[in-house]
Amino acid sequence: MRAEIAVATVSGKAYYRLVNELKKRKLLFLSLVPGEPIPPSIKMVITTEKERFLLAHPSVLIYDAESDPSDTINEALRMIRSREIYGEVTIGVDPGKTFGIAVLGDGSILKREDGLSLEKAVDTVLMELKKNPAKVQRVKIGSGIPELAEELSRRLRIALPSDVEIETVGEDGTSTLRDEGIRKKLSDADSALEIATKKGRIHLRRKD
Repeated sequence: MRAEIAVATVSGKAYYRLVNELKKRKLLFLSLVPGEPIPPSIKMVITTEKERFLLAHPSVLIYDAESDPSDTINEALRMIRSREIYGEVTIGVDPGKTFGIAVLGDGSILKREDGLSLEKAVDTVLMELKKNPAKVQRVKIGSGIPELAEELSRRLRIALPSDVEIETVGEDGTSTLRDEGIRKKLSDADSALEIATKKGRIHLRRKD
């Protein structure tokens, strides 16, 4: 599989933030210096405002190093796939002392975040569903700490439209990973990603 996204910038901060986001999502990408030839396989080039004039490519996104790189990567993926909306967006939430969140758009990782409070987790779920429209939207909540799972579910049932599905998911196998015989504890975001991929119990909701 060839990379379809290129990061073309000599800005250290912009490059670091974009590449870190791409690596977290395990997306293939090509690093270029603005002005270098761009391979025909590249469908989207991400650069900074100051370097835009150096790029001769029909599809270029401008990234501001002070902004969230996930928004730019999401836009790049949407444009590459020529989709205005996703078929399915699923958000996995791992409740605990701190909350982890993972967002999937048609199976691709759109966002991973750790260390959230309950309030911030609710805000993040609402924001990500608004930013990533889809034919089907789901929120899957890990049930490892039942009281936190229920409180999060209660708040989301109040805040979300009735067509957004809310599920409670068992957390067996979502907190540790076996690697060469050694069990490793997953981060909150990685646990949320595991939760997002598991089938859960759907909360029946009253239609608006």
